Amino acid sequence: MLSNLFKKKDKEEKVVAPVSGQLMPIDQVPDPVFSGKMMGEGIAVMPDSGSVVAPVDGTVVMVADTGHAIGIRSAQGTEYLIHIGLDTVALKGEGFNVLVRQDDKVTAGQPLIEADWTYLGENAKSTVTPIVVTNGEGKTVRPEAEGTCTAGETLVLTVTAG
Repeated sequence: MLSNLFKKKDKEEKVVAPVSGQLMPIDQVPDPVFSGKMMGEGIAVMPDSGSVVAPVDGTVVMVADTGHAIGIRSAQGTEYLIHIGLDTVALKGEGFNVLVRQDDKVTAGQPLIEADWTYLGENAKSTVTPIVVTNGEGKTVRPEAEGTCTAGETLVLTVTAG
């Protein structure tokens, strides 16, 4: 019985904004795949400038050939998908400059992809950028902020594995 008193607390993972801009709840993203949480729980940013950065320390597990999406696995095994804009796969890589490769180790705040927000704004359905936990089973994903955020600095999610 006393062993429960000394049990380690659930591990919490702090997730910073992957891009600067205006935060929005995931269920307000104008795409049913994200708003319906089919890809996972998370948050989204309507970007205003800057590079897309790593939201956590981890390993790059996927970079879309078109540069519009990237996956990162944290040391705790949580997998994050950052999807830059909506329907941006159709741009076939235009507007994206990928700075990392699969299997690269990254630190929170490290630039991953440079996005041409002007080009994306003119050619994509939307520049809204969701970040979701794709392996959230057994985890609690809690949004931590609203309003504006700064890439690599603003705490936007806490993920607790329990």
